[in-house]
Amino acid sequence: MSGHNKWSQIKLKKGKTDAKKSQVFSKYAKLIANEAREAKGNREAPALRTAIDRARKENMPSENIERAIKKATEGGGALEAIMYEGYGPGGVALLIEVLTDSKNRSAGEIKHLLAENGGNLASPGAAVWSFEKLDTNTRMSANDTNNAERWRATTTVPLENADIEKLEKLVEALEGNEDVQEVVTNAE
Repeated sequence: MSGHNKWSQIKLKKGKTDAKKSQVFSKYAKLIANEAREAKGNREAPALRTAIDRARKENMPSENIERAIKKATEGGGALEAIMYEGYGPGGVALLIEVLTDSKNRSAGEIKHLLAENGGNLASPGAAVWSFEKLDTNTRMSANDTNNAERWRATTTVPLENADIEKLEKLVEALEGNEDVQEVVTNAE
């Protein structure tokens, strides 16, 4: 019986977990690089320190953290924080926070992921009206550990079971994109 040995099972499982770790590490590397650029390499800056702590909680190797800081302080490409708005299955409003070095590439990827999963990209201001920003003085940073700290839905949309499954699939696809930092919905 070929293909049924223990090594092939371990190899497949390891490949899946490594891919997930890689996505998480690349998101944290971008976040750390952005915060290091803002802090001009000062490791004592609160936002940079918090980003590093969050990355370490996810077991990100120290050399990856150092590489991200070094890349940011030596004049790597500037990262830009962008908020995309869209609508998902059942008319659910979506706020998609992105940290990217290419607005055009990210916009195309987000638009494609939304279209593939029953959603569509909306123009600025079309979906944000259904949310309330809780702290207007913060920017996208490592200090934001939870969506609820930044955005709260002021109006919610009830969903049927089929739409809930589609929405979960859409959010998972969006969070799988390396540029996407947060996805906030107003689903009930």
